[in-house]
Amino acid sequence: MSAIEEHINSINAKVQLLLKKYAALQKENLNLSNEIETFRKNEKEYLEKINSLEIQTGILKASAGKLNDKEKHDIEKKINQYIKDLDKCMAMLNN
Repeated sequence: MSAIEEHINSINAKVQLLLKKYAALQKENLNLSNEIETFRKNEKEYLEKINSLEIQTGILKASAGKLNDKEKHDIEKKINQYIKDLDKCMAMLNN
């Protein structure tokens, strides 16, 4: 019977080791998930900042009168989109 008991103890030790590794992997997975979420938030903030800076650059160029035809067209498209968005918001508020 001691051979069977040794075999059971060996299996038990391996299961305990697997459980410890599983717990460590779960903790690492949670940390990585949190890190990914942080990176996504940072990415969103950076994209918003880039968009804001692009708008400011366009405004500065427009005010300085240094726009080429493509830039003028792009600004007109953005302004028209803003107007459409504002109209939608106003329509939603009125309803």
